[in-house]
Amino acid sequence: MEVRRSALVAHPAERLFTLIEAAEDYPAFLPWCSGVTILERSEEMVSARIEVAWRGVRFGFVTRNPKRAPTWMAIGLADGPFRRFEGEWHLTPLGPAGCRVEFRLVYDFAAGVLGSLAAPVFDRAANTMVDAFVRRADEVAARVAAPAQASAPAPAPAATTAAPDGQASGAAAGDAAEGPPTAPGLTPVSAAAAAEPKIAPVTGAALPAASATPAPEPPT
Repeated sequence: MEVRRSALVAHPAERLFTLIEAAEDYPAFLPWCSGVTILERSEEMVSARIEVAWRGVRFGFVTRNPKRAPTWMAIGLADGPFRRFEGEWHLTPLGPAGCRVEFRLVYDFAAGVLGSLAAPVFDRAANTMVDAFVRRADEVAARVAAPAQASAPAPAPAATTAAPDGQASGAAAGDAAEGPPTAPGLTPVSAAAAAEPKIAPVTGAALPAASATPAPEPPT
Protein backbone atom coordinates (compact mmCIF):
# COMPACT_ATOMS: atom_id res chain seq x y z
CA MET A 1 0.00 0.00 0.00
CA GLU A 2 1.29 3.47 -0.87
CA VAL A 3 -0.12 6.76 0.40
CA ARG A 4 0.83 10.20 -0.97
CA ARG A 5 -0.67 13.42 0.32
CA SER A 6 0.28 17.09 0.03
CA ALA A 7 -1.19 20.41 1.12
CA LEU A 8 -0.46 24.12 1.19
CA VAL A 9 -0.92 25.38 4.73
CA ALA A 10 -0.89 28.79 6.38
CA HIS A 11 1.65 27.78 9.04
CA PRO A 12 5.42 28.06 9.06
CA ALA A 13 7.42 24.92 8.36
CA GLU A 14 8.94 25.09 11.86
CA ARG A 15 5.51 24.71 13.49
CA LEU A 16 4.51 21.72 11.35
CA PHE A 17 7.88 20.02 11.83
CA THR A 18 7.65 20.39 15.60
CA LEU A 19 4.24 18.71 15.63
CA ILE A 20 5.38 15.87 13.36
CA GLU A 21 8.55 15.18 15.33
CA ALA A 22 6.87 15.30 18.78
CA ALA A 23 5.42 11.76 18.67
CA GLU A 24 4.73 11.87 22.43
CA ASP A 25 1.83 14.27 21.66
CA TYR A 26 0.17 12.01 19.06
CA PRO A 27 -2.42 10.54 21.47
CA ALA A 28 -3.83 14.06 22.04
CA PHE A 29 -5.03 14.46 18.44
CA LEU A 30 -4.66 11.16 16.53
CA PRO A 31 -7.70 9.05 17.55
CA TRP A 32 -6.10 5.75 16.56
CA CYS A 33 -2.97 6.36 18.70
CA SER A 34 -3.38 5.18 22.30
CA GLY A 35 0.15 5.79 23.54
CA VAL A 36 3.72 6.71 22.59
CA THR A 37 7.05 6.13 24.33
CA ILE A 38 10.10 8.05 23.11
CA LEU A 39 13.02 5.63 23.06
CA GLU A 40 15.73 7.91 21.72
CA ARG A 41 16.01 11.50 20.52
CA SER A 42 18.87 13.57 19.12
CA GLU A 43 19.35 16.38 16.62
CA GLU A 44 19.57 13.83 13.79
CA MET A 45 17.12 11.07 14.81
CA VAL A 46 14.06 10.21 16.89
CA SER A 47 12.86 6.71 17.81
CA ALA A 48 9.52 5.87 19.42
CA ARG A 49 7.21 2.99 20.22
CA ILE A 50 3.68 3.77 18.97
CA GLU A 51 0.60 1.94 20.26
CA VAL A 52 -2.45 1.63 17.99
CA ALA A 53 -5.95 0.97 19.35
CA TRP A 54 -8.95 1.49 17.08
CA ARG A 55 -12.27 -0.37 16.86
CA GLY A 56 -11.06 -3.38 18.78
CA VAL A 57 -7.76 -3.72 16.92
CA ARG A 58 -4.59 -3.29 18.99
CA PHE A 59 -0.93 -3.52 18.00
CA GLY A 60 2.32 -1.63 18.43
CA PHE A 61 5.40 -0.85 16.35
CA VAL A 62 8.73 0.94 16.77
CA THR A 63 9.95 3.64 14.39
CA ARG A 64 13.44 5.00 13.89
CA ASN A 65 13.30 8.26 11.96
CA PRO A 66 16.25 10.29 10.70
CA LYS A 67 15.44 14.02 10.53
CA ARG A 68 16.69 17.39 9.37
CA ALA A 69 14.72 20.20 10.99
CA PRO A 70 12.61 21.93 9.85
CA THR A 71 12.22 20.52 6.35
CA TRP A 72 12.54 16.71 6.35
CA MET A 73 11.97 13.58 8.40
CA ALA A 74 12.16 9.98 7.19
CA ILE A 75 9.93 7.21 8.54
CA GLY A 76 11.58 3.86 9.17
CA LEU A 77 10.55 0.66 10.95
CA ALA A 78 12.63 -0.87 13.74
CA ASP A 79 10.06 -3.44 14.92
CA GLY A 80 6.44 -4.30 14.24
CA PRO A 81 3.93 -6.39 12.29
CA PHE A 82 4.90 -4.99 8.90
CA ARG A 83 6.67 -6.63 6.03
CA ARG A 84 7.49 -3.19 4.62
CA PHE A 85 7.22 0.23 6.27
CA GLU A 86 8.98 3.35 4.99
CA GLY A 87 8.16 6.93 4.12
CA GLU A 88 9.05 10.57 4.65
CA TRP A 89 7.78 14.07 5.36
CA HIS A 90 8.90 17.03 3.26
CA LEU A 91 8.17 20.60 4.36
CA THR A 92 8.93 23.41 1.91
CA PRO A 93 8.80 26.93 3.42
CA LEU A 94 6.67 29.41 1.46
CA GLY A 95 7.50 32.69 3.14
CA PRO A 96 7.52 33.27 6.91
CA ALA A 97 3.93 32.10 7.50
CA GLY A 98 3.28 29.20 5.11
CA CYS A 99 4.65 25.95 3.74
CA ARG A 100 3.95 23.02 1.47
CA VAL A 101 3.55 19.67 3.26
CA GLU A 102 4.25 16.41 1.43
CA PHE A 103 3.75 13.00 3.01
CA ARG A 104 4.58 9.58 1.57
CA LEU A 105 4.23 6.19 3.21
CA VAL A 106 4.67 2.71 1.73
CA TYR A 107 3.66 -0.23 3.93
CA ASP A 108 2.50 -3.85 3.87
CA PHE A 109 1.48 -5.97 6.83
CA ALA A 110 3.03 -9.36 7.37
CA ALA A 111 0.77 -12.32 6.59
CA GLY A 112 -1.49 -13.41 9.39
CA VAL A 113 -4.69 -12.61 11.23
CA LEU A 114 -3.33 -9.39 12.75
CA GLY A 115 -2.38 -8.09 9.34
CA SER A 116 -5.84 -8.68 7.90
CA LEU A 117 -7.50 -6.95 10.86
CA ALA A 118 -5.03 -4.07 11.17
CA ALA A 119 -4.82 -3.14 7.49
CA PRO A 120 -8.16 -1.25 7.28
CA VAL A 121 -7.36 0.64 10.51
CA PHE A 122 -3.93 1.68 9.36
CA ASP A 123 -5.20 2.58 5.88
CA ARG A 124 -7.51 5.15 7.44
CA ALA A 125 -4.78 6.46 9.73
CA ALA A 126 -2.31 6.92 6.86
CA ASN A 127 -4.82 8.60 4.55
CA THR A 128 -5.88 11.17 7.16
CA MET A 129 -2.40 11.91 8.53
CA VAL A 130 -1.82 15.24 6.75
CA ASP A 131 -5.29 16.56 7.59
CA ALA A 132 -4.81 15.64 11.25
CA PHE A 133 -1.53 17.53 11.52
CA VAL A 134 -2.92 20.61 9.76
CA ARG A 135 -5.89 20.71 12.17
CA ARG A 136 -3.49 20.35 15.08
CA ALA A 137 -1.43 23.27 13.77
CA ASP A 138 -4.62 25.37 13.57
CA GLU A 139 -5.44 24.55 17.20
CA VAL A 140 -1.94 25.39 18.41
CA ALA A 141 -1.94 28.70 16.53
CA ALA A 142 -5.34 29.62 18.03
CA ARG A 143 -4.12 28.88 21.57
CA VAL A 144 -1.01 30.99 21.05
CA ALA A 145 -3.01 33.91 19.64
CA ALA A 146 -5.72 33.94 22.36
CA PRO A 147 -3.51 35.00 25.35
CA ALA A 148 -1.76 37.61 23.21
CA GLN A 149 -5.09 39.21 22.29
CA ALA A 150 -6.37 39.07 25.88
CA SER A 151 -3.25 40.74 27.29
CA ALA A 152 -3.09 43.53 24.72
CA PRO A 153 -3.60 46.88 26.54
CA ALA A 154 -6.73 48.87 25.69
CA PRO A 155 -6.08 52.21 23.98
CA ALA A 156 -5.81 55.06 26.50
CA PRO A 157 -8.50 57.78 26.32
CA ALA A 158 -7.45 61.16 25.01
CA ALA A 159 -6.19 63.42 27.82
CA THR A 160 -8.33 66.50 28.52
CA THR A 161 -7.58 69.46 30.80
CA ALA A 162 -10.37 71.42 32.44
CA ALA A 163 -9.94 75.16 31.97
CA PRO A 164 -10.94 77.79 34.61
CA ASP A 165 -14.30 79.51 34.16
CA GLY A 166 -14.25 82.13 31.46
CA GLN A 167 -11.14 80.74 29.79
CA ALA A 168 -10.81 78.52 26.76
CA SER A 169 -8.58 75.46 26.87
CA GLY A 170 -6.29 73.61 24.51
CA ALA A 171 -5.95 74.59 20.92
CA ALA A 172 -9.16 76.66 21.05
CA ALA A 173 -7.66 78.89 23.75
CA GLY A 174 -4.51 79.28 21.72
CA ASP A 175 -6.53 80.22 18.67
CA ALA A 176 -8.60 82.74 20.61
CA ALA A 177 -5.51 84.32 22.19
CA GLU A 178 -3.76 84.70 18.89
CA GLY A 179 -6.72 86.32 17.12
CA PRO A 180 -6.95 86.85 13.39
CA PRO A 181 -3.80 87.08 11.32
CA THR A 182 -2.25 90.52 10.93
CA ALA A 183 -1.09 92.01 7.67
CA PRO A 184 2.67 92.59 7.43
CA GLY A 185 3.77 95.96 8.86
CA LEU A 186 0.69 96.43 11.09
CA THR A 187 0.64 96.12 14.85
CA PRO A 188 -1.94 93.67 16.11
CA VAL A 189 -4.68 95.21 18.21
CA SER A 190 -6.23 93.35 21.09
CA ALA A 191 -9.95 92.74 21.12
CA ALA A 192 -10.39 95.02 24.13
CA ALA A 193 -8.50 97.87 22.52
CA ALA A 194 -10.40 97.46 19.28
CA ALA A 195 -13.67 97.83 21.16
CA GLU A 196 -12.73 101.17 22.78
CA PRO A 197 -13.91 104.40 21.00
CA LYS A 198 -11.22 106.18 19.11
CA ILE A 199 -10.94 109.75 20.57
CA ALA A 200 -8.22 112.03 19.24
CA PRO A 201 -6.25 113.82 22.00
CA VAL A 202 -6.58 117.64 22.26
CA THR A 203 -3.29 119.56 22.29
CA GLY A 204 -2.26 123.26 22.34
CA ALA A 205 -4.29 126.32 23.64
CA ALA A 206 -7.98 126.25 23.97
CA LEU A 207 -9.97 127.98 21.22
CA PRO A 208 -11.72 131.29 22.19
CA ALA A 209 -15.43 131.19 22.70
CA ALA A 210 -17.54 132.61 19.85
CA SER A 211 -18.98 136.21 20.43
CA ALA A 212 -22.64 137.02 19.99
CA THR A 213 -21.98 140.81 19.04
CA PRO A 214 -21.66 141.40 15.31
CA ALA A 215 -18.50 143.04 14.02
CA PRO A 216 -18.74 146.90 13.18
CA GLU A 217 -19.26 147.82 9.53
CA PRO A 218 -16.36 149.57 7.85
CA PRO A 219 -16.73 153.42 7.24
CA THR A 220 -18.02 154.62 3.87
